[in-house]
Amino acid sequence: MTASTTRRTTATRSRLAAVASIAVAGALILTGCGDQTDSGSDNSESTETGNSSTAPLFAKLPKKIQDAGEIQVGTNAEYAPMEFQEGGKIVGVDPDIAAALGEKLGVDFKFTSGSFDGLITSLNTGRYDIAMSSITDNKQRQEGLDDKGKKLGPGVDFVDYFVAGTAVYVQKGNPKNINSIEDLCGQTAAVQRGTTYEQALKDQSKKCTDAGEKAVKIESFENDTEAQTRVKSGGAVAGVNDYPVAIDLARKADDGNAFEVVGEQVDAGPFGIAVNKDNKQLTAALEEAVNAIIEDGTYMEILKKWGAETGAIDEAAVNGGK
Repeated sequence: MTASTTRRTTATRSRLAAVASIAVAGALILTGCGDQTDSGSDNSESTETGNSSTAPLFAKLPKKIQDAGEIQVGTNAEYAPMEFQEGGKIVGVDPDIAAALGEKLGVDFKFTSGSFDGLITSLNTGRYDIAMSSITDNKQRQEGLDDKGKKLGPGVDFVDYFVAGTAVYVQKGNPKNINSIEDLCGQTAAVQRGTTYEQALKDQSKKCTDAGEKAVKIESFENDTEAQTRVKSGGAVAGVNDYPVAIDLARKADDGNAFEVVGEQVDAGPFGIAVNKDNKQLTAALEEAVNAIIEDGTYMEILKKWGAETGAIDEAAVNGGK
């Protein structure tokens, strides 16, 4: 997302594709999201399903959402192919999955794009009903902790629907001969602030210094586009992002001539839909809806449409992240 994606390992859930990191409900974050402000674009987009009390899972929803006919979704639309803006609309894997869930639940999912590190806080203050933005499900986010174990907020529950890992991307041609995250000791790396892959760089930097090598020079940006620009210009030798995002970036940026992904994805784990811990009924309804679209094949059709089928899971889980 910074478009880091992780932006959410269970390689048995499908092919466990990759991570690739949500700030804890109060301030920090580890992988995908987490802080308090909602800066960034504030574009809204609704996945219109045609609200219907006859939908198979409508009765499972909290009455407040039944009455509203929609679920307010916080996202950071900078992570193609997961969620991004195209033609003034928020599109991608997550919006398509949300639309499919809406068919089962009988409500619309209305996406609003803001800063990634503000999603969890905005969820817990009631601005959003859920956050869906390639958010890695992990214990820190579940429990509202920062990366040092300090309590920052109430945490959130996750409904896991995808799996991905962290990937390293470099300039096309790999001029600095970077082949893995381990090669970044003493090098400058760009990343989106508040993501799990920012934490992955911090962890790697400590490994470097523990081994007597120079620390990774980490440059953290408000959004992933800035991190990409830094790598493209040569100011950073590499960027770190969610695996499906990095792959999509390498394929499409400058018609495939800007970047390439190096090495294997690491730290694979589940992406989850974040829900306020007090809203157990919504969590249960979403879990049932995810399983419903997996069972009827809609889920896999969506992933294949976006070239993200390596991240498929076989069954939804609540708080499956470690």
